[in-house]
Amino acid sequence: MLELRLVQGSLLKKVLESVKDLVNDANFDCSSTGFSLQAMDSSHVALVSLLLRSEGFEHYRCDRNLSMGMNLGNMSKMLKCAGNDDIITIKADDGGDTVTFMFESPNQDKIADFEMKLMDIDSEHLGIPDAEYHSIVRMPSSEFSRICKDLSTIGDTVVISVTKEGVKFSTAGDIGTANIVLRQNTTVDKPEDAIVIEMNEPVSLSFALRYMNSFTKATPLSDTVTISLSSELPVVVEYKVAEMGYIRYYLAPKIEEEEEDKA
Repeated sequence: MLELRLVQGSLLKKVLESVKDLVNDANFDCSSTGFSLQAMDSSHVALVSLLLRSEGFEHYRCDRNLSMGMNLGNMSKMLKCAGNDDIITIKADDGGDTVTFMFESPNQDKIADFEMKLMDIDSEHLGIPDAEYHSIVRMPSSEFSRICKDLSTIGDTVVISVTKEGVKFSTAGDIGTANIVLRQNTTVDKPEDAIVIEMNEPVSLSFALRYMNSFTKATPLSDTVTISLSSELPVVVEYKVAEMGYIRYYLAPKIEEEEEDKA
């Protein structure tokens, strides 16, 4: 038996909005420690990893580990029926083939339940090794979203470079080029407005802006975003989910064709 009750139902709605355009079908894994999802996008370029820890739920019961295959588009349609202030409960029986979403209005005068069929999804669980990153940038999530959106009007690839001067986002396209440089800034009134750059080694990597813009759908979840970069590894773009977990996107860097031509 699985029963999860989340008072801040809007969090679950925002989480779904953050992943449904990237991943169509995925397994939600429930264990005694939390509710998680790990899935690759359809083109196997990006990976999304979500964790909502059990202690963040008002009530969390998971008698045994359970994997629930869901179509995220359908799940999102159901969650759209919940009000932003509603309390959301997720229920499923061990071995059952459906999941029930229950939405309660804050003053308990309206209760709706929606039942959805589960799917059988083959998914390989990828071990994501903990790595030491060359550079880590923490910045306001709205600023990162704006930069990705602005640059995608010029080109389709963003080069993220971290040096001791700061972090530079640049692109080039048919109409010209664009460079946006952010310097470290920790003397701000609100901690979420700070730009913090931890650089062990300078890095410069290229990424597809189409994916970066997809990742920024998680902006409503968190005021800040953390971008971890290493020359040999996929970038990690992480948004915290309140105090209860995170959503992390992994994207492999693009290999520049020009470098191959030179070789």
